[in-house]
Amino acid sequence: MNPITRRALGAIGVAGVATQAFANSPAIRSAWPDATETAAMIRSGQMSALEAAKAAVDRAERLQPKLNFLVASDFDRALERGQIAAMAGAFAGVPFLIKDLDDYKGLPTRSGSRAMLRMPLATQQDALIDAYDRAGVNVIGKSSTPEYGFLPTTEPIGFGPTRNPWDPTRSSGGSSGGAAAATAAGVVPFAHASDGGGSIRIPASCCGLFGLKPSRGRMLAARGQTQVSDISVSHVLTRSVRDSAAMFALTEDSGPGAKLAAVGLITAPLRRRLRVGLILNGGAGKPPTAEVRAATDSSVKLMESLGHEVVPTTWPTGEDFINDFLLLWAAGAADLAGVLNKVMGHPPGPDLLEDFSLGMAEMAAKAPKDALPKTVQRLQASARAYDRWFMVNRFDVILSPVLASPPPQLGYVAPNVSFDTLISRLIEYVGYTTLHNVAGAPSMSVPLNWTSGGLPVGTQFSARAGAEGLLFQLAYQLEAARPWADRTPRLHA
Repeated sequence: MNPITRRALGAIGVAGVATQAFANSPAIRSAWPDATETAAMIRSGQMSALEAAKAAVDRAERLQPKLNFLVASDFDRALERGQIAAMAGAFAGVPFLIKDLDDYKGLPTRSGSRAMLRMPLATQQDALIDAYDRAGVNVIGKSSTPEYGFLPTTEPIGFGPTRNPWDPTRSSGGSSGGAAAATAAGVVPFAHASDGGGSIRIPASCCGLFGLKPSRGRMLAARGQTQVSDISVSHVLTRSVRDSAAMFALTEDSGPGAKLAAVGLITAPLRRRLRVGLILNGGAGKPPTAEVRAATDSSVKLMESLGHEVVPTTWPTGEDFINDFLLLWAAGAADLAGVLNKVMGHPPGPDLLEDFSLGMAEMAAKAPKDALPKTVQRLQASARAYDRWFMVNRFDVILSPVLASPPPQLGYVAPNVSFDTLISRLIEYVGYTTLHNVAGAPSMSVPLNWTSGGLPVGTQFSARAGAEGLLFQLAYQLEAARPWADRTPRLHA
């Protein structure tokens, strides 16, 4: 562990973050360089920032028709930025994508919705996006997302489905599906993502990437997120652990008044034995498919071979948890529908919002008036139960599947599936990722396994709030023990 915060960056220079990550971590054997190596190549003169931008634009233009990961291009500005002789930042000149749920100055924000098609170009952006700019990344566009990030697949009606590079008939996951598809296919070495119920970890699992969801209030622009209902957090999707760790060090909130003690730059693998809780069934009590069970068993054996103690356990929450989370999720859809109602003077219909979004809004509207406050109280109890779970059992981390199945066929959890059928499928498919958002705890998907048919299956590792450093160390250890960077999807740059 090397606890470098942004206040300490002046001692080594901002570029030193990526330099140190590159120098202190194992070589990444891959068909293409990761973000850390790309930055090193640009700094050393092996390639220019303009050459990196041109190559990324070319890759995007070739693969966009096949994968549909991009909803707004910024190619001209990216090429202009690439001509700047001395781009600053740890990742100066490295191509990057911003997820289309967040504003980026000069680009539209569509949020995967037809309701946003006429919105003006963004003129502001939050502190986290500013930090990406300071890190020097060269944004080539905005990545696709399902409507308002509601679904674990990226198949918005208004923009079309994003396809999985490993099998284009399958989902790339969601809601950061465009970011995952572009990163897995090698268009960009990493991309911005966010997670309100699994939306970093799910696409990471579907696309064979590393994806870490930070703790609540951890990152810049998230200091005001203190309530159990503040479930969404942002970070990046990467092919290497070191890329994620380096960007984390640059974008965590480490200033005066930060909610959590800074993690800094983690560059070394774990050196101690962990006590690991093992979860096999999802939150609704249903088991995963045989392929996911086999992948989880394989990950357990790997952990045990590394000296860790793995102990079976059960979820600390009751049967009401999944319904409580659904109502919280539905309340967000109802708020959205309310805003559109005020703007238009009438409730939004299926010409603007997808059937699933409308169904969620209706679910919230039909709930008793006191249902949401009571739901929030139960979710607060679930968050406390999560923390006690670790303390009572002396767990360091929890190991589980990310999803109940490998990436499904496009259409299986799409927004035009009948509402009741879709809810039933979602409860079974994504029953492993939501508790961590409620608990405000860090969790990561690590690409340790592939099916016999060549589909990635991530394994989830979760910790107590604030323990991202432990997860990064474990991820380095797993990456060294079972490397994945040399795996290439069917569709790639």
